[in-house]
Amino acid sequence: MVLTLSEKTWKAKRLEMIERYEETETREIFVKEEEIWRYLEETKNPDPQEVREILAKAYTLAGLGPRETAVLINTTDPDLLEEMYDMAWKVRRKVYGNRLVLFAPLYLSSECVNNCIYCGFRAANKAMVRKTLNDQEIEEEVRALIRMGHKRLLLVYGEHPNSDVDYMVRSIARVYSIKEGPGEIRRVNVNAAPLTVEEYKEVHAVGIGTYQVFQETYHPETYRKVHPKGDLKHSYKWRLFALHRAQEAGIDDVAIGVLFGLYDWRFEVMATIYHALDMEREFGVGPHTVSFPRLEPAINTPFTYKSPYRIDDATLKKIIAIYRLAIPYTGLILTAREPAALRQELFKVGVSQTDAGSNISLGGYSRRERGLEMQQFLINDERTLDDFIYSAMQDGFIPSFCTACYRAGRTGDNFMPFAKTGLIQNFCTPNGYLTLKEYLLDYASEKTRQLGEQHIQEYFREAEAKKPKMAALVKDYMRRIEEEGERDLYL
Repeated sequence: MVLTLSEKTWKAKRLEMIERYEETETREIFVKEEEIWRYLEETKNPDPQEVREILAKAYTLAGLGPRETAVLINTTDPDLLEEMYDMAWKVRRKVYGNRLVLFAPLYLSSECVNNCIYCGFRAANKAMVRKTLNDQEIEEEVRALIRMGHKRLLLVYGEHPNSDVDYMVRSIARVYSIKEGPGEIRRVNVNAAPLTVEEYKEVHAVGIGTYQVFQETYHPETYRKVHPKGDLKHSYKWRLFALHRAQEAGIDDVAIGVLFGLYDWRFEVMATIYHALDMEREFGVGPHTVSFPRLEPAINTPFTYKSPYRIDDATLKKIIAIYRLAIPYTGLILTAREPAALRQELFKVGVSQTDAGSNISLGGYSRRERGLEMQQFLINDERTLDDFIYSAMQDGFIPSFCTACYRAGRTGDNFMPFAKTGLIQNFCTPNGYLTLKEYLLDYASEKTRQLGEQHIQEYFREAEAKKPKMAALVKDYMRRIEEEGERDLYL
């Protein structure tokens, strides 16, 4: 699209503000390029004993430092890799049990003033249909998602005057206001451009959960190549400290990530660890979630096919295992960019959150359509939410729509002590089953309902033997859900 005069004016004012920020930001860049490459060079061909010692440390939930992470990155022995995957799964279960948190992405705009060369939404892409959903369209989408059974949404915004902070606040409030039968959206997370501290405060005040900003690539030179000069996204520092500003504004659940395929995956994994450590150093709280999307094709976007840094399935599996071992407390998000069979495999490595029943075409949930000309990229798992839940339960997972931590104040530094010690699953597991019970009663197919009830009975058999008081409380909550029609009961 060709930017209008008003769009150019908005972009110019925004760019001027970012340039002023760059001049006044005094934080030191935490991505240590030379140190990263030195660690990766020093730890080539690691000794198996050292690898096993690092895996043993990871099981204590102490987390790993940059050099230890480099050792795991350089581990290539097939037997050691299997030990790494096994340990990642053990750590995942030690922290979060078998619950798998579900959400749906809801794209609210495809308009953007930037020209990121890998993105289907870039301003210069004439093949993309441009749209920002109005209040009525938002309501139609949210009602469709509630009827599917969703309780958690990730709202995705382009960087454009039509989707500025005022629009974000209005749309978030609109989502929360919508009721459909027994259902509602209980937690809204946000994926959007970096904001100022004051803008973050506005978003925080409307009651969001997590604010998500992906660095895309931590490699400075590559970052500036794929985000052209003159664009708002060209500023490396503005984006690098985006979530530091969010923390300053009171948003204590923040989410980081890399778009794998833009630069060397080894560097990106190391830099992600540096990011997590820097946030812990300054705020005492690391990232609530880490994502690891891979570069996917988008309409009229040739870079997505040509990048020499695209990664294969085996490398993605290794990345997930390393993240789980190095940052054990964080939620790891795997999305429907990946095909169903691969997702089922990777869930058993370290993933704890995922989307399901996703449609990233603007207006796609209510229209039940998918259009490449209205999607930022292609997705590869188009299963319905019900089919996904059935499959997850077959694999032994607890599909969870839980939003209890957010409402109970278990966020930020109040959440981390539970996560870092593995105590969080004392809440996650029963709350996951309570939300599953709601889904089974209100939305599930018959086969999913039958399998879900079997899982619930198995949970009670184990819980009554180990934690009888908690089991009795959860059983009473389930009775109230089923017999009295109550909803949103949680520990």
